[in-house]
Amino acid sequence: MSNLARKIQEEKQFDVQSQPVQAPKKLSKKSWLSPGEKILGLAFTSIVCFGAVQMVSNQSAIYEVNKEIQQTEEAIQTQNKVNTDLEMQVGELSTYERIKAKAEEMGLKFSGNNVKVVED
Repeated sequence: MSNLARKIQEEKQFDVQSQPVQAPKKLSKKSWLSPGEKILGLAFTSIVCFGAVQMVSNQSAIYEVNKEIQQTEEAIQTQNKVNTDLEMQVGELSTYERIKAKAEEMGLKFSGNNVKVVED
């Protein structure tokens, strides 16, 4: 080889050796969601979950109120039946014949002159 060729070859080697060795670049995976989008997604999800819990608790409260209403209505019906039975007993016990029999039983005597009619 001639000196000229040797110089060119040495220069090429020097250029290759003088270039700094670069570390291989790490390929970073790009997330398909930005941090802002992640925060918005988290906020939306938390709002939806809160709304769902709120709806379930409201339905539970409505169920409890309806249950109390039904129990109250049942108690009212029972009391109305008792009242009706008592009114029938009052009607049976307040007949003229029964009052007259009780009065005679207690020693009172019926006199047509002492009876006064009272109208409502």
